[in-house]
Amino acid sequence: MTTLDAPTTPPLQAAGGTRRSLRIGPHTIDTPVVLAPMAGITNMAFRLLCREFGALHSEDDGGLYVSEMVTTRALVEDHAESWRLVTMGERETPRSVQLYGVDPSTVRRAVEMIRERDLADHIDLNFGCPVPKVTRRGGGGVLPWKTELFTRIVRAAVEAAGPEVPVTVKTRIGIDDDHQTFQDAGLIAQEVGAAAIALHGRTVVQHYSGTARWQAITELKERVTDIPVLGNGDIWSAEDALSMMDQTGCDGVVVGRGCQGRPWLFADLAAGFAGRPDRVQPSMGDIARIMRRHAELLVEYFEDEGRAVRDLRKHVAWYFKGYPVGGEMRHRLATMESLADLDAKLAELDLDSPYPGDAVEGPRGRAGTPKRAVVPEGWMTSRELSADHAARLHEAELDTSGG
Repeated sequence: MTTLDAPTTPPLQAAGGTRRSLRIGPHTIDTPVVLAPMAGITNMAFRLLCREFGALHSEDDGGLYVSEMVTTRALVEDHAESWRLVTMGERETPRSVQLYGVDPSTVRRAVEMIRERDLADHIDLNFGCPVPKVTRRGGGGVLPWKTELFTRIVRAAVEAAGPEVPVTVKTRIGIDDDHQTFQDAGLIAQEVGAAAIALHGRTVVQHYSGTARWQAITELKERVTDIPVLGNGDIWSAEDALSMMDQTGCDGVVVGRGCQGRPWLFADLAAGFAGRPDRVQPSMGDIARIMRRHAELLVEYFEDEGRAVRDLRKHVAWYFKGYPVGGEMRHRLATMESLADLDAKLAELDLDSPYPGDAVEGPRGRAGTPKRAVVPEGWMTSRELSADHAARLHEAELDTSGG
């Protein structure tokens, strides 16, 4: 399925020349890598594809692969689509689910329902969403500013999950540089029994722009010493992941946009953490085969070929980033209607075209620019939740994602 070639530059080695593993509650992850939930991207099909690559150089599947984020309110209200999103395939283990909630009692009940239906081996709580329609009501990345509310939510999830299902937390540096929350959040998560905390090294104001500040991950690791600290932000290669761990001392890494159109990154990561030089450098023909495999998994997941190929369309630009595929062909692929249509169009490509090198590497996805933090009026004047803010907080629990 892939071509494994030696990299053009000497790879970094895992510290001490030995593989580092990651412990999340009772689960040992052979490669200390977590796939970040991304709405509309990390469905079961994409997770399985990433697992297949991660397994190439790992004793397990090369990481922890988390579901798309689901709101706790949607589960408690028994939305069928939300329950489908948190239902894992037989090949997925540990089963990892990400939840987003703003009300402790709703979060507790959602976790209880997941336990009752035996749907997860790990639950992650998202406190990193920077989307204005969430933050303007006090949710997402601005919620940890209200320390008591944050504490109650995490504690509720931990208590409902019990010792068998570890609960982890993902957050950001804070709202902006003057309203940082990550250190308090880490200490609270540790105190109430979370199994790990992941930090995206950007503020809500930054969204995905600029450079992730790995120094904040270092600072969090120095403060939070009883549970693993995971780093997130600007991991585009195995070398980036190894560098983050070496520079910050973090216990593992969370990979999001870096794997868009590059599910083979998990093979590189597993190899890198095993101290191996192997890196995937796919030719055009390899890309075609990977896309076809992705399409097959989507058909299996959706049980609907039309829906599967429509879902694959969003991945076309990412898969062919840096490859000599003209705009017309990219457009044609992005309007594919069936597997047969996909096969016919892929067959028109120069399948012998080699790996383009640097053109494929580096940042992926939309970085955007810094944006004003949209928060409720008076939100940042106090770390305590006012009655007025509490009354409107439920409006922040929308079906959105990010972190």
